[in-house]
Amino acid sequence: MSVLKAENISKIYGSSKGGMKVKALDKFNINIEKGEFVGVMGPSGSGKSTLLNILATIDTPSAGELFINETNPTKLNEKQVALFRRRELGFIFQDFNLLDSLSIKENIILPLALDKVEVKEIEKRVEDIASLLNIKEILNKRPYETSGGQQQRAACARALIHNPSIILADEPTGNLDSKASQDVMKALEHLNRQKEATIMMVTHDPFAASFCHRIIMIKDGKYFLEIVSSGNRQVFFKEIIDSLSILGGNYNDIA
Repeated sequence: MSVLKAENISKIYGSSKGGMKVKALDKFNINIEKGEFVGVMGPSGSGKSTLLNILATIDTPSAGELFINETNPTKLNEKQVALFRRRELGFIFQDFNLLDSLSIKENIILPLALDKVEVKEIEKRVEDIASLLNIKEILNKRPYETSGGQQQRAACARALIHNPSIILADEPTGNLDSKASQDVMKALEHLNRQKEATIMMVTHDPFAASFCHRIIMIKDGKYFLEIVSSGNRQVFFKEIIDSLSILGGNYNDIA
């Protein structure tokens, strides 16, 4: 079953009155099935962020169609889009986006509180997800009292607790050291396997990308190539490195 399908998505920025126009995406296609863990990679300026913003319903395409759970969010009004985004999508950001005024537990349950879910159900879901991500001991702490890796795992819990159709992760290891990066990627892998969470992750990091089922590479706003994991993460990591060298550009922009 297709959870996300983008068909011939194009995005043009610039004036329609003779000003400078920039084509950030050019007839880009992506299809993500339920339970997949898909990575999107490419050099700076390749269109990754534009693609993510469109899939996240934060931006709208200039052309093409987007379907998430068989709904085209571009056909919804502003209020409907906000509700759709809150219920159908889960987000993980590079800088965690946790509220320091709330405890870790309060941050995690925020999507459920907004939807007025019963307290008993909230407690059950928090217990389940906190155990799965090994963060039970920090639930009553404030974000600033925890490590970056713990905060990102809490962000993973918040992204999944309302059972979204898909989780969109934007450079989830970008602000973490190597140990914390590994912990977070193992947490995402665990969510994917245990909860069948569907995840799309934009990343520069070949190590993080090696946890995915497949990687779609984008260059100059266009589909460039795709590589699929055989199940051996070390082999897949090498394939990613080799593909990045084919992709070209400054390697420091990519990794």
